[in-house]
Amino acid sequence: MGIQRKDDYEARRGHLAELSEIELEERFWQLANQVVDPLLELARTHTTPSIERSVLLRMGLNSLTAKAIVEKALLNGVLEHGAGHCVWRYAEIFGLEIPQAVERLARGEGWKEIKVLFGEGKDNA
Repeated sequence: MGIQRKDDYEARRGHLAELSEIELEERFWQLANQVVDPLLELARTHTTPSIERSVLLRMGLNSLTAKAIVEKALLNGVLEHGAGHCVWRYAEIFGLEIPQAVERLARGEGWKEIKVLFGEGKDNA
């Protein structure tokens, strides 16, 4: 014979009993947002090399170039700003097309300027 569970459903739902269907739905979404908001904030403020490579691949870079840019962004302490963001801002500031910016950054050029742009101090690479 299995374990018997005390049925306390009526007691646990007491605070919800007087709510209408619309109020219950609003309460559900309020609680769902409370659970999800910290996850969204964490995703907004944290990244990984894998995520940044994926972003660059979706920008049309090949995997070797994406890997090179992510490694250089990590080495220079700017990965937290987003590898794709680094490429885009570098291209924008220097009036380059994205492929030109990608080529330069993959070769190791421009990281000093990116670090200055993001206020990350002196060059490490």
